[in-house]
Amino acid sequence: MMKATFLRSIAAVLLMMSALAHAQLRVEISGVGANQIPIAIAGFANESVAPQQVTAIIKADLARSGYFKIIDTGNVMSETTPVNYDEWKARGADALVVGSVQRLADGRYDVRYKLLDPLKSTQLSGFGQAAGPDRVRLAAHKISDDIYEKLLGVRGPFATRIAYVTKIGREYRLEVADSDGEGVQVALRSPEPIISPAWSPDGTKLAYVSFENKKPVVFVQNLTTRQRTVVANYKGSNSAPAWSPDGSRIALALSREGLTQIFIANADGSGLRRLTYSNGIDTEPQFSPDGQAIYFTSDRSGGPQIYKMGVNGGEPQRVTFSGSYNISPRISPDGKTLAYISRRDGGFQLYALDLASGQEQRLTDSGRDESPSFAPNSRYILYATESGRRGALAVVSVDGRVKTTLTTQAGDIREPTWGPFMK
Repeated sequence: MMKATFLRSIAAVLLMMSALAHAQLRVEISGVGANQIPIAIAGFANESVAPQQVTAIIKADLARSGYFKIIDTGNVMSETTPVNYDEWKARGADALVVGSVQRLADGRYDVRYKLLDPLKSTQLSGFGQAAGPDRVRLAAHKISDDIYEKLLGVRGPFATRIAYVTKIGREYRLEVADSDGEGVQVALRSPEPIISPAWSPDGTKLAYVSFENKKPVVFVQNLTTRQRTVVANYKGSNSAPAWSPDGSRIALALSREGLTQIFIANADGSGLRRLTYSNGIDTEPQFSPDGQAIYFTSDRSGGPQIYKMGVNGGEPQRVTFSGSYNISPRISPDGKTLAYISRRDGGFQLYALDLASGQEQRLTDSGRDESPSFAPNSRYILYATESGRRGALAVVSVDGRVKTTLTTQAGDIREPTWGPFMK
């Protein structure tokens, strides 16, 4: 009975999707970091020639991060404009951003920027980059990333992508967007459910489960060529694909031999081997950042909990002990934090476990959270939740202080996954 209930619960969490009008995501910020850095961002000179406004994108990125207090300069300053550092120091700015945009003869745009320190009267960073009309937004995100890294000491997550599943009428869509929800592209349309998308480490492919053949089948799709490869189409359920850090292997949950167990295969589906052998249900595998271990969900102790074992086998070790129902493990890229969904007091909420100290923290106060996914810099977790009785995506910092919600005008959105840093 426990195993059947566990399977039904997992299925319910994975398949809660309803109608969504196709629209860009709207960002709502609630909560800020403990110590916000006051930063002045001047309007980029001549940016009106570009299809997107660089200044607005940078401001939105940094505000969304929760770690910056934006000071509106009220004026335009290029990277060559003389700077009165005392003036900006008096206005309380710890940092000043200036820049410009110029249209090149070949149709591209030259985007230049400088990051200045008014307190020390010095330049902290700066660079120029040529971007095609469809990559001006990416150029702005790269500037945001550089500012974030120079001021916080951690690589910024803005020039990355997210993927998620929407349902419009009877059509399911696997969509890819920028980290801020802009630039939406449809990777796959299907009349049947699509679940569990997972980015390849190089950001060029997505693995996912599609029900287009009236059963769950694991595919890998190249996002550039749109070529698809069937990775697992065995008897029973084929589910929960997860990439190894080097992209050479995929972990899977298969019921081909009875109860659902963990398997590992090459990225093309070849070389399949079974990893777990239990009398319970083992599912939702995730590789550790070093590729040497697998985290997974199992009900072998009676209720679903999270376990860890070596990729070559060995005795599984239980990781979660608080709460009687813990599912959907996700390990941060730096290997320090385990995120998961825990059912307590009747609600599903996002938790984070510091693996070194064993300290557990509840990160959300909603009751229908699912599908956590770490940002590649390990600072944030993207997950699905509800906002105004509709499915939405949300982001929370690993310390729980910074919270943002990405919603649409109507309908639901589910199954998010945050992509890797791009080369």
